[in-house]
Amino acid sequence: MATVSLAEPKEITVRGIVLGVIITLIFTAAQVYLGLKVGLTFATSIPAAVISMALLSAFKSATIQENNIVQTIASAAGTLASVIFVLPGLLMIGWWAHVPFWPTFGCCAIGGVLGVMYTMPLRRALVSQSDLPYPEGVAAAEVLKVGMSSRSGAAEGKAGLWAVIWGSLASSLFAAFAAAKLMAGEVAIYFRTGSGATGIGASSSLALIGAGHLMGITVGIAMLAGLVIAWGVLVPWMTSGIPVADTVSAADQALGVWSRQVRMIGAGVIGAAALITLASLAKPVIGGLRSAMAASRHSSATDGALPRSERDLPIFLVGLVTLISMVPAGWLLSEFLQGGPLASLSVPLVAVGVGYILIAGMFAAAVCGYMAGLIGSSNSPVSGIAILTILGASLSVGMVGRHLIGPDVAQALVAFALFVTTVVLAVAVIGNDNLQDLKTGQLVDATPWKQQVGLIIGVFAGSAVVPPVLELLNRANGFAGAPNIGAISSTPLAAPQATLISTLAKGVIGGDLPWYLLGYGAAIGVALVLVDYLLKKSSAGKYSLPPLGVGLAIYLPSAVTLPVVVGAVGGYLFERAVSSHSWGEAAKRMGVLVMSGFIVGESLFNVALAGLIVSSGKGEPLAIANGLSEHQGMLVALVLGAALLGSLYRWSARNARRVEI
Repeated sequence: MATVSLAEPKEITVRGIVLGVIITLIFTAAQVYLGLKVGLTFATSIPAAVISMALLSAFKSATIQENNIVQTIASAAGTLASVIFVLPGLLMIGWWAHVPFWPTFGCCAIGGVLGVMYTMPLRRALVSQSDLPYPEGVAAAEVLKVGMSSRSGAAEGKAGLWAVIWGSLASSLFAAFAAAKLMAGEVAIYFRTGSGATGIGASSSLALIGAGHLMGITVGIAMLAGLVIAWGVLVPWMTSGIPVADTVSAADQALGVWSRQVRMIGAGVIGAAALITLASLAKPVIGGLRSAMAASRHSSATDGALPRSERDLPIFLVGLVTLISMVPAGWLLSEFLQGGPLASLSVPLVAVGVGYILIAGMFAAAVCGYMAGLIGSSNSPVSGIAILTILGASLSVGMVGRHLIGPDVAQALVAFALFVTTVVLAVAVIGNDNLQDLKTGQLVDATPWKQQVGLIIGVFAGSAVVPPVLELLNRANGFAGAPNIGAISSTPLAAPQATLISTLAKGVIGGDLPWYLLGYGAAIGVALVLVDYLLKKSSAGKYSLPPLGVGLAIYLPSAVTLPVVVGAVGGYLFERAVSSHSWGEAAKRMGVLVMSGFIVGESLFNVALAGLIVSSGKGEPLAIANGLSEHQGMLVALVLGAALLGSLYRWSARNARRVEI
């Protein structure tokens, strides 16, 4: 139970809100780019908390609760950006040529607000009266406590801010070298294997190295296993059975088979692993929800004066906001259908859409909220929720419009299903985030309703950033599989998660999914779940092989996956090297902040580069003519990347040692 505080500490302040919103705007832009490039996002709570403590330390009246509100507002950036796992699908199927601001803002904001409302009644049962570990919520609380509790903690906070800054500058420099063609953008090798071909590639990206460090060695090993399965087994085997002309290069042969066949097998692995993971959580989720309802009834029955640390938003207000939110949701869905081939079915389709958002959103928020407590918000299988949601939405929408015929009907049905899924996904990821934040708040004696208000502020701030950044990247680069009419650069962003979700929607409604490839993947996924179970059981939970991580490595390009593996291994070796020292924990925290800087710096540089591409009309506005060969460019990338990574790891250890002295 949280400690009851008699005093009313300073929590929601103008300076805290302004700082939280600024961090949210910056981190959301970075997250949108990262998610579109590699299909991954990262948690923003800890770097936001460190930045907040370093900046607010200039005010003697700053409190730990005020810093907690800042990280709560900013945490929305790490989760709400997940809507780009679905939204680009509307561009890929040709429904949108450009990203409209208000429909995109609306589906993000409405979904985010509902995510807070749906999970608020679960707080007592799943947070304050629960023994769920909430790994990321506890970690954020520890960072806040260390940073605010002592002089050395304040020094660590300032050093942490510099860690984010140096990491951001290093990754921006590295990305600038690649954009200027002073080094290779990818280090790769492809070769023949008899009549087949295979190879491996790695993007020159410190952001991906940072993502690997943050994910940890367990996920890194799982992704390494996925690389071996994809490029060591499936690609050479499947290419050997397809005759190609002598003029086709090993790279084209291997990448062609991977993109057409192996990737769909990876989608099957992800689907099966995600669904089995969700099914395995059914019992604890149902138990947790029952406990939540019992706690809610008990609270209503006692109806006493609650201590500050137990005060939520009034339940009548939660219900009222939920019902009122259905009005703009219905209007958005109705406007989405106007003038299209489904206009005659607006009333039943809007009714189905609103009902789906109301019911499926409630389920998704509860499940994701519980999983945040069980395994952490970053490890939560949101892909599984997105897959279930798009399948359910496609079936529901398809049943309403099945009697209509015409060349544009299927496209319109897919588009509507994707739009509804975007709202539900926003509900799910913010519900995931809300309970994680509330756990942090419980540990630092925060007021729950103030955190809930703070997260809603973060939702609106993040919702305002997603559409313009998405449209900027659409105009500059476009997305793989989309018409990309008017895109300036010839290198579209992969948007892998959106590709998967839109492919499933088209397959369900159009009936043309390659089910046999998905079936092979599902079989591999089931086998991986069994391996993971046996590994956990034989090692008493010490070791595991997350099947979702394996599936992602099969589905994502090796250029994305290999740097993540390198980052995970590098992070493991760094943390092992410093763990025996008294300043080891501080060094680990510093390393996390440097890696967060890697992600933010490179992502923001590329968003700025997209702006330069659009304003200049040139696909490669920073390119400098030079005499570097392909192999020399790869060597420069390897040497510079290793030098920056090693230097900043040493910097982290050195500054942690200084802080502890």
